[in-house]
Amino acid sequence: MKKTMLAALPATLALLGTAVSPAAQAQQTDKLKACFIYVGPVGDIGWSYAHDQARKLSEKALPWLETKYVESVPEGQATSVIDRLVKDNCQVIFTTSFGFMDQTLEAAKKYPNVIFAHASGFKRAPNMATYMADFYQLYYLNGMMAAAVSKTDKLGYVAAFPVPELKRHISAFALGARAVNPKATVSVKWINAWFDPNKAREAAESLISEGAGALAFTEDTATVVQTAGARKVPVFAHYTAMYKFAPDFVVSGQLVHWDKIYIDFLSKVHSGTYTTKNLQNVDYWNLLRGGSVELGAQDGMAINPKWVPALKAKSVTVGGKKVSVYDRVMTLKANMERGGGFDPFTGPIKDRNGILRVPAGKVASIADLNSMSWVAPGVTGQVADEPKK
Repeated sequence: MKKTMLAALPATLALLGTAVSPAAQAQQTDKLKACFIYVGPVGDIGWSYAHDQARKLSEKALPWLETKYVESVPEGQATSVIDRLVKDNCQVIFTTSFGFMDQTLEAAKKYPNVIFAHASGFKRAPNMATYMADFYQLYYLNGMMAAAVSKTDKLGYVAAFPVPELKRHISAFALGARAVNPKATVSVKWINAWFDPNKAREAAESLISEGAGALAFTEDTATVVQTAGARKVPVFAHYTAMYKFAPDFVVSGQLVHWDKIYIDFLSKVHSGTYTTKNLQNVDYWNLLRGGSVELGAQDGMAINPKWVPALKAKSVTVGGKKVSVYDRVMTLKANMERGGGFDPFTGPIKDRNGILRVPAGKVASIADLNSMSWVAPGVTGQVADEPKK
């Protein structure tokens, strides 16, 4: 990594930044140094890989940007890494996993003149923003397609941890599936890891053996895709383009473009728009509208052409008229891309225990989704911290 003039600053100033803001430091050195903490390895082909690709794209797009990253940091163990990055004169620090949230907030208080941004969380401070490129809209669409291509009423889902992000994604997947097949169920297998190919493979194999006719997942490898492909079961990719791992069986998936957020955020830090004093209410919540997420088996391929005939052969009733699942998915995709009126979490929605969670005529708020603990009807299997009332 290139060194900046900040290395010559006194230790107290470098650590506490008591007199020099990130924007001012960037002007002095002609470089803004942004550092990233990843929960997994950059080669996971999933979450951390996607963030690192965005880091590279951001550095390429912004000539005044210098970056650094630390990979494979376990959740709950970010404090010492943050301390080290501050000592290394990182002016902006991105912590990219839900389990880093509380330690990021503590660090923001400890280092009031360093800018922090936390992915997928909901706690902020004057010098700490939050951001998320969320997939719940895509999971709904993929749930519709999964129900259409599955040869059984049972779908499978390999899940990392029972955090709000996964609960809303699993629920959206189930809601989409039931919009096509009211009998559809989504069996969830928790692996309690973001990156563990062996556990992911075992969970996928188990779900297929139990009769799942299509698989989705939230974990950080291509293992579920590879396993489903080997067993000739349709599957929906996650985070990055995984079509190449099973080109005959990846129907679609969720693609992310974190660079859309990183470039905007860092540009505003560099210009002085974002400072260590005004981030309390800065929360990027990017959905299909804006291009931070994309429906696709790979870039530019919303749906694998091999599966289009099956999706066109299955119909749903909309407004009293029958339309193909393919047409319905593409219509809803276009609606959400332009910020139309459709949202998967539009009430009335009850959880799987029959408790009303989203009243009729209401749409779940960002705050509701960020703290979501319940799961939708159709989800089967144990879910930790699920409310009973």
